Amino acid sequence: MTDKVMDYIQDWKNRPLDEVYPVIFIDATHFSVREDNRIKKIAAYVVLGITKEGKKEVLSLEIGENESSKYWLGVLNVLKNRGVKDIMVICADGLTRIKEAIATAFPKTEYQRCVVHQVRNTLKYVSYKDKKSFASDLKSIYLAVTESQALENLEKVKETWEEKYPNSMASWYQNWDVLTPIFKFSLEVRKVIYTTNAIESLNSTYKKLNRQRTVYPSDKSLLKVLYLSTLEATKKWTQPLRNWGKVYGEFSIMYEGTQPMLNT
Repeated sequence: MTDKVMDYIQDWKNRPLDEVYPVIFIDATHFSVREDNRIKKIAAYVVLGITKEGKKEVLSLEIGENESSKYWLGVLNVLKNRGVKDIMVICADGLTRIKEAIATAFPKTEYQRCVVHQVRNTLKYVSYKDKKSFASDLKSIYLAVTESQALENLEKVKETWEEKYPNSMASWYQNWDVLTPIFKFSLEVRKVIYTTNAIESLNSTYKKLNRQRTVYPSDKSLLKVLYLSTLEATKKWTQPLRNWGKVYGEFSIMYEGTQPMLNT
């Protein structure tokens, strides 16, 4: 049975993909796996695409120990080999060297650092009683109309909180160039890019796996469980995202000449 499942996984991981994905999300969940009588921490990466029709699709599951530009280039080249020609935006957390790999594999693709993760990391060391008001202030940055307004609001948030949390906003300045591509889009498109409901629902599924079994006997057994739970979790993904026609219309105008138009 296990070998048959692994055959299914290989077929699934090698299946042809669409030529165009307007948005792709890449996210990581960490698991413990036993190897040579020791326990190692490894990351499982889910690559999730939004199709031209606005539907969510898990493109691949990858298990890797070491993030590097070479590793990510390999992941992206596999997508190309499976038929992907264009991606408008890749949204990911601060995965090591992914920006360089994207620039090599898909030079026209925009890399957007995940705003949800950025906010979460900022609030990690903020006391419970301050979290709500701090989070509300952070919204003034990523919901700003323009990048210049966002930068002004960033300064205000820093001034408000730096005495109590001196280093809390440092990463916003460090990551600013990869946090700000969203400002070229309307709020409708931005919601698609920085709303990670699809990824979050998968992550909650994967976290349940962590609770059910704290250590997996091998990489292969972990991949098998991830694959089966992903298939189950994605059965409900039948409807396009809300307002998708409007969102894709904007994408088509912004990337005119490089992307096939939405099928109607």
